[in-house]
Amino acid sequence: MLIIKKIKCIIAKEIFIKGAKMEYKYEIHAHTKNTSWCGQLDAEELVRKYKEAGYSGIVITDHYSPMTFHISEFFNKKKAIDHFLEGYRKAKQFETEEFSVLLGVELRFYATVNDYLIYGVTEEMLYELPFLLSLYIKKASRLFRERGCIFLQAHPFRKYIRRANPKHLDGVEVFNAKSTKEENDNSLKWAEENNIKIHTSGSDCHRETGVGLGGITTEEPIKTNEDLLRILKSGNYKLIRNQK
Repeated sequence: MLIIKKIKCIIAKEIFIKGAKMEYKYEIHAHTKNTSWCGQLDAEELVRKYKEAGYSGIVITDHYSPMTFHISEFFNKKKAIDHFLEGYRKAKQFETEEFSVLLGVELRFYATVNDYLIYGVTEEMLYELPFLLSLYIKKASRLFRERGCIFLQAHPFRKYIRRANPKHLDGVEVFNAKSTKEENDNSLKWAEENNIKIHTSGSDCHRETGVGLGGITTEEPIKTNEDLLRILKSGNYKLIRNQK
């Protein structure tokens, strides 16, 4: 009788496990001090903090902006891209089977404070494309979207930022943990009013107190750029919103 009960318990447990839906958490807006001048966490520490917070992966979106590069790098694109990739490459060393590290970009052109998040980027693209700072949104958006990337505006209602022409955007960051609730609410409203389909959330993590405040949850793991792009386009994810 005892053996039969044990067998029933084992079978019930297996059914529960098979029927249960796994949840994976991913940060898709974070910075390292290795690349971003305003970052305070080394790439290794950033990855460790997110593992401890229960995340399954992270997209490193270091700043690609005029403040990122040394003056000598403005005249040597390879050197500039090598520098930009330092944070991502170091973080990638700590990728595991259970924790993914992907490359993204937070882009800011010359003479503007607007920021754009780009997903699906590869190292090869960044070396191949022109130096991005001297472009403008219409051309940059076209170049990345032609290569299958997703191009969206980050925190569009933050002070001094101007909303981009929606036709150049695939999505909008509708929750940013460093923005106010009013700014985030306005971002969502604006995205919906302009029929911009992809909505994202990000911690915009620069320091330890910013870890784990945003991101997305999914029912399947994200291991590659292709996984990330497919899930964002499908809408099959939920936003993490831990408003301060």
